[in-house]
Amino acid sequence: MLPNRETLDYAKVQGLILANDVRTLVLGIETTCDETAAAVVERLDDGTARILSNVVRSQTEEHAIYGGVVPEIAARAHVDLLDGIVDTAMKDAGVGFAQLSAVAAAAGPGLIGGVIVGLTTAKAIAMVHNTPLIAVNHLEAHALTPRLTCALAFPYCLFLASGGHTQIVAVTGVGQYVRLGTTVDDAIGEAFDKVAKMLGLPYPGGPEVERAARGGNPARFDLPRPMLGRDDANFSLSGLKTAVRNEAARLTPPDAQDIRDLCASFQAAVLESTADRLSVGLKLFEARFGAPRALVAAGGVAANQAIRGALQDVAAKAETTLIIPPPALCTDNGAMIAWAGAERLALGLTDTMDTAPRARWLLDANATAPAGYANSRAGF
Repeated sequence: MLPNRETLDYAKVQGLILANDVRTLVLGIETTCDETAAAVVERLDDGTARILSNVVRSQTEEHAIYGGVVPEIAARAHVDLLDGIVDTAMKDAGVGFAQLSAVAAAAGPGLIGGVIVGLTTAKAIAMVHNTPLIAVNHLEAHALTPRLTCALAFPYCLFLASGGHTQIVAVTGVGQYVRLGTTVDDAIGEAFDKVAKMLGLPYPGGPEVERAARGGNPARFDLPRPMLGRDDANFSLSGLKTAVRNEAARLTPPDAQDIRDLCASFQAAVLESTADRLSVGLKLFEARFGAPRALVAAGGVAANQAIRGALQDVAAKAETTLIIPPPALCTDNGAMIAWAGAERLALGLTDTMDTAPRARWLLDANATAPAGYANSRAGF
């Protein structure tokens, strides 16, 4: 039998669970940006998973009038919403807090106010119910998501692309990550959002640029392809973004077709640059770790259909499989946090109540800024 929870040694939790064939249930909480989310995931004995609930409340409307996420508004919204969302996730899953094997929360990287709200809530639940706490790196949650959806074995190559991150990472095990490439300035999602804003498109900008690009001529504007042909696998979007601004200024002001053509030309440049960078990244991966079991794409940018097509071409040329989780699991959600917590719990990796929230948190602890770019924000 399991010992009384009041005397439970957290470091031995997983061994007890496996020895007694008890369900491994993890509550995951995500509040790093402008989604307030909670989910319950069950990890089965064979390492596969079931999502029992996954509740996400987006704050898009609250931030739309500002053209971007306002950290203070996001944090207040998390405070107002999180308790109700956790309650809904637990009810949807049909479980009680006493049945949880652990509580996991995204402890960073992200907007520090939101991170504090989520981690503090998780600590409170863990303390009240004497349940293990797991502080999850938000990026690790993205990195492990394909193992939630299709039980992918290690090692695999991850392309993580969102509003705040653009990285190519070798994923060789839980907690084992090697960054092969990163952005030296803007993330891909950030560049999409900034281009949308300068062209007067609604927020959130990424989907609007993609939508406008469908009706545009991608060959009309001769925009740069940043970092094309380099031996490293790093990205740069700042110069491309500036080129779009210059073309838009030259049109003074651009009409509707100009905007569609600018979006199409911008997206085409991103696609070509991304394909080149990923091709290099896959070669670097194979040289160090052997052939990857798959190329995995995660993060909100992976929802862009044009980028998905480019990734499919890259994977085919590299003779590997492309795996992209469902759109709801590409963007921020509680299920990915719960699953990362379950993966760590299976290895006996838990955290203490003095674990601090982190605005910055490298996925690869040994990574440094790309050579010549000491001020790069990449990887955090």
